[in-house]
Amino acid sequence: MRPGGASYGRRVNPRRTTTALALVAVLGATAATGVASTPAAASGPAATGGPARCSAAVALRGFDDRLDETTFRGQDVAGLSALAPAGSGRLFALSDRSVLFTLDARHDVVAAVPLRDAAGAELDSEGLAADRDGSLWVSSETGPQVLHVAPDGRLLPGAPDVPAALRTAPAGRAPANQSFEGLALSADGRTLTAAGEGALAGDATGVLRFQTWRRDGVGAPFRLGPQLAYAADPGLGVPEVAATPDGRLLVLERGFLDQVGNTVRLYVVDPAAAPDVAAVGELAADAAQIVPKTLLADLVTCPPLGATAEQPQLNPLLDNVEGMVVRSARGERRLRVSLVSDDNQRPTQTTRLYDLDVTLPTTR
Repeated sequence: MRPGGASYGRRVNPRRTTTALALVAVLGATAATGVASTPAAASGPAATGGPARCSAAVALRGFDDRLDETTFRGQDVAGLSALAPAGSGRLFALSDRSVLFTLDARHDVVAAVPLRDAAGAELDSEGLAADRDGSLWVSSETGPQVLHVAPDGRLLPGAPDVPAALRTAPAGRAPANQSFEGLALSADGRTLTAAGEGALAGDATGVLRFQTWRRDGVGAPFRLGPQLAYAADPGLGVPEVAATPDGRLLVLERGFLDQVGNTVRLYVVDPAAAPDVAAVGELAADAAQIVPKTLLADLVTCPPLGATAEQPQLNPLLDNVEGMVVRSARGERRLRVSLVSDDNQRPTQTTRLYDLDVTLPTTR
């Protein structure tokens, strides 16, 4: 029995017979004050006595596999695609199978509720953002749509409109299973941003649209806001975005190559530096239209810290990372960030939580 008195166990799977736990202690990193365009090479703490550096801007505090191959009250804890703060050190973890899990401060599951749309249908839940009033915003690739929900799964009013072009084809131009993958609510609660994972039909390959909605304050309705154009690295997509305290966005890029493994990169962008491209019919790979981005780290450079992988990876720490949340901040630039990987309910993938220290570059 785990906290909460609920049945919490492991799925029957031949690749795992024991709980995998690799929670690593904080290594006392002191963050750098700037970010190079190329991350510094990582150095292992055992060799240098220093922090578990992934780059000058990112340090790995640890990782945790305790949720891998587990169940909660008969529900597989799998397919985790998004994270959001739940208060008191807890996290919400959203499954793309329409289940909202609550994790305690130890990352044990203490609650699970199903999410459904207004017709009672399951969602393809991918993005999650916590509002100041305790409610949640959920993006689903079904439609796509953004729903307003209570932590107990009840639908709430206020779902924002989606522009016609961003709807999944044939209703719109978004490719199937590559629409609203990431979701972020700004620190002031006034701007909601949904990140498209793939390019719209007619837009240049790798050039993605991030749709924003704006409101006057908590409880006020969201209205359509600007779109910004984001250029993902070749072969990569955007599974998640997260808002920083100073109004910027962390952007997670991810890709996979068979027999090579996953690529996971963390960037930061400033939406204020981007033009509104909502009226642009077809986006070109034109720097004048695309928001500038700064690389914080390529996670292949992170020390593996004893991690193991069930399939070939350039770094065994890496997996199919899809979710990201800013858990706390010291000032506007020093952040504690958590990531989660989606195992796709496959024996060759791992549900893994990552704990990072991130230092943002200064703004001009």
